[in-house]
Amino acid sequence: MREKLHRPAVHRRKRFGPIMRRLIKNRTFPVLGAILLVFLLSSLGVLLFEYPANQSFHSLWDAIWWTLVTAATVGYGDKVPLTTGGRFVAILVMLFGIGLLGMVTGGIASWLVEWKIKEGSGLADQKKVKKHFVICGWKNEMVSVLEDILRVNPDLSDEDIVVVSTVEPVEVENLRSRPSLQNIRFVRGDYVEENVLLRANIKQAAKVLVLADNSTQASDQEVDARTVMSVLTIKTISKDIYTCVELIDAKFKRYLENVHCDEIVLSREYNRILLANATAASGIAHIIQGLLDVEGSRLVTKNFPAQFVGDTFANLSKYFMEAENTILIGILENTGNIFQRKREALQEAQKTPDISRLVSNLQEVKELRGNLPVFNPGPDYEVKSFSKAILIQA
Repeated sequence: MREKLHRPAVHRRKRFGPIMRRLIKNRTFPVLGAILLVFLLSSLGVLLFEYPANQSFHSLWDAIWWTLVTAATVGYGDKVPLTTGGRFVAILVMLFGIGLLGMVTGGIASWLVEWKIKEGSGLADQKKVKKHFVICGWKNEMVSVLEDILRVNPDLSDEDIVVVSTVEPVEVENLRSRPSLQNIRFVRGDYVEENVLLRANIKQAAKVLVLADNSTQASDQEVDARTVMSVLTIKTISKDIYTCVELIDAKFKRYLENVHCDEIVLSREYNRILLANATAASGIAHIIQGLLDVEGSRLVTKNFPAQFVGDTFANLSKYFMEAENTILIGILENTGNIFQRKREALQEAQKTPDISRLVSNLQEVKELRGNLPVFNPGPDYEVKSFSKAILIQA
């Protein structure tokens, strides 16, 4: 019975023992201990000299209050030493207070300078930022890229963007010289490495954009290979993060589709298609430029009222024309996180008792594609859940 009574105390000692050892090893603990000891000795010293002759010092609390006020260089004057010994203690306390004040302010200034150096060089961790936008890689026209991103995303501010790259800090400082980009966050390192992505707090990011990095002297295949490796690492850390990727060569596309990359931009292929259409004098290049102009984009995707889920394309088209004077040209299916869409589709597919129908449903889930555009599907097309309207604004 006695052993049971003493067991909680043993557990407490085992629990607090390591904590105390860590505090003792920490340099802050001895400094705080020394400060408290000096305060206590000063209070006892002034009380020893002043108690018989000075009515202002009635107790140890009076002496502690006087020591704190004197060391802080406040000097209320409510308690003043009268004896020679008390005044000698006061001189020591004042000198100690000046030194302590200098040490504290110096420590704060040192911490701020160190933090500023780390932030400027890209060595600081971005653990406090959440629901942010991570950009991996660097472009020669990075200023324009970032400013266009901010224009297209009006709810996004420059302090919500974290750039991960191996560029020199001076490049980022030139970037921050623009008023619209002065709060851009920077993490210096190779975005293929997991520890670098974790420093950018990739786990709690809302979106990631992986650029075809042209900051290094690498071939197009090497750039795309690094892009694929970075996406694989990102999806390993967080499958739910929305990922946009720029590829140079289309042959790497299937690797990204296998890990359910949400959006893939084939920059070289798009340029080739536009050039081919331009030679046919079709005006397609001007049409695309007009639809996608960042300053006033005509082509947009937009959520629609939930009441239109299960309704027809014709009724939804009529709604947008009457309510917003916009033209509905298609539906973007399976928007949002494709992993979540597949989980929900899988749960729905398994509800049927028919084995043959179950196999068919599972095959449909396997072939499910995220952000699938369906243009002009016909008036009787049934609008599905997790879809967006593709519109041309007036």
